[in-house]
Amino acid sequence: MSVNLINTIQENLGFPPLHKIDPATEQPVTDKGEVAANRFSQAAIPAVLTGLYRYVQSDEGAADFINGDSSTNWVSKIFDDNSKEAIQKISAYAQESNEAPAAKMNAIANEAVKVTKENLAADAGIKELKDFFSDQRNDILLYLPAELKMGELLHDNTLDDNTNKMEGPISSLMQSIGSAFSKPVTGDEIKEQ
Repeated sequence: MSVNLINTIQENLGFPPLHKIDPATEQPVTDKGEVAANRFSQAAIPAVLTGLYRYVQSDEGAADFINGDSSTNWVSKIFDDNSKEAIQKISAYAQESNEAPAAKMNAIANEAVKVTKENLAADAGIKELKDFFSDQRNDILLYLPAELKMGELLHDNTLDDNTNKMEGPISSLMQSIGSAFSKPVTGDEIKEQ
């Protein structure tokens, strides 16, 4: 069963639909005259999922994800020393300050953990989790606002590359090739070699 994690979380938490980011303007693509209904969800959902994607790329992060529960403070885990900056960037993008962004971001992360675990086999391990998030990466990055500069924050500048926002046969082929080469390897696989 293939799930689109970003859309599932948006629907499950009752946020308005997210808009893909136009690679030319770096702004959400909206219908003519439409203003993005909820700038918070437009920023927070893809930012948190991007953070989770990066977090599970390490074996320790993946194991923590598998063993984590709803009491885990995911924002501080996935953004580590940059969690306050991540919260500030999302609040600034959303143009809100008193809406408890950290709590909402943790709710998004908890929903992502729940949905991910529901879509993995009961005996899924680190490799399956990494593969799941690698498969979700391109969908997530289509919605990630460039002005958040999450790649800088997460020390992976490829996340901010506008080619991640492009769609079409050639772009999809290039993203698939890039994903194939960036498939994560677990520590156990390295030891087997």
